[in-house]
Amino acid sequence: MEREAVLVGIDVGTSKVCTLIGEVSRDGRMTVMGHGTVTSSGLKKGVVVNIDQTVRSIAESVERAERLSGWKIDRAFVAVGGQHVESLNSPGQVAVSGPRKEVSREDVLRAVEVARAVSIPSNQVVLHVERRGFKVDGQEGVKDPLGMSALRLEVETHIVTASATAVQNLTKCVSAAGVKIDELVANSLGSAEAVLSETEKELGVAVADIGAGTIDLALFADGSPFHTSVLPVGGNNVTNDVAIGLKTTLQIAEELKIAHGTSDLRGIDESEEIAVSMLGEDAGRTVSRLEVCQIVEARMREMFELLRSEMARSGHGMLPAGLVLTGGAAQLAGTAELGREVLEMPVRIAAPAGIGGLVDTLLNPAFATGVGLLRWGATAVVAGEPLRFESAPGGGGLARLRDAIRSIFP
Repeated sequence: MEREAVLVGIDVGTSKVCTLIGEVSRDGRMTVMGHGTVTSSGLKKGVVVNIDQTVRSIAESVERAERLSGWKIDRAFVAVGGQHVESLNSPGQVAVSGPRKEVSREDVLRAVEVARAVSIPSNQVVLHVERRGFKVDGQEGVKDPLGMSALRLEVETHIVTASATAVQNLTKCVSAAGVKIDELVANSLGSAEAVLSETEKELGVAVADIGAGTIDLALFADGSPFHTSVLPVGGNNVTNDVAIGLKTTLQIAEELKIAHGTSDLRGIDESEEIAVSMLGEDAGRTVSRLEVCQIVEARMREMFELLRSEMARSGHGMLPAGLVLTGGAAQLAGTAELGREVLEMPVRIAAPAGIGGLVDTLLNPAFATGVGLLRWGATAVVAGEPLRFESAPGGGGLARLRDAIRSIFP
């Protein structure tokens, strides 16, 4: 395998910070050389609330990945989450320049710039401008307009924005841990890279990354994203409900949820009891498993209802490929079954696939964003571009470079 580049992805989440080091071969194959996962402190619902704790978590995660791989990390792709991540779709239109009236790369870039000049709130920064498709003299459905004869070129873009202060705080933490940022990537788009197939994106699909504090949602149709948002609920909400309902600690509630909880109440024996004494509480106390599962099911049902209304809000009709769930909290038993019942669409749980190297632990929904960040970076590498850029909040040179590459090879 000819090594083309070494890439790093850092997923700074509510419950864990995960750093992955991967090498990309010339044909785009990804091999993970090192990973470091530590319990995260300093974040709430995907947003930095304590700089020092977050820096410590990132530094420790980076150090573990370095030790395992023997590679020194100096730059990385970093995931951005939190409810402040929003999106909108914006068209751009230009007259085709040049005497031959053929669409050139400059025309494409000008059209994207026009689309990008949409007014966004002053407290938001642009993370991504993804091209959805082009119209050439009114002809719709053009994926690649380069070289076509035309008078007018229109582009439809999907723009993802994030809170400027949240992005600055995250950038500050990553820098303080000694890492430069290649590009900031919205969590949901990162996860989508790891778990969605091209066919699903073409047909129409939703991906929901259910983390500890938030659900990152992205909706795709015709091969590209058209709606990106974050819901402020996650696995921690289920744990909190179990702790309150059973009057126990968060730690024991979490253990109960993972070991005995399910979102599918069919077939649960009503008389089944769980001895809590095994979990470090006073001997002799038992709780009804049905009660635990009823609490879990109620909260998970509420999450799917929130997802349903958010998907309806996007204004898109059918998503024939359904909903793909990933993220740590998607592993709760019975989740896909409950999702199918509430949403009345296909629902599957997905883990990242198609990576080599130290992967046993990583082929798990909890690592979708981390693996997706590596894939995101690999897009630029495979197109034959070196990875050496100074970073800037909201994506540095690399973000612009990827846009340029995509205009040549969309």
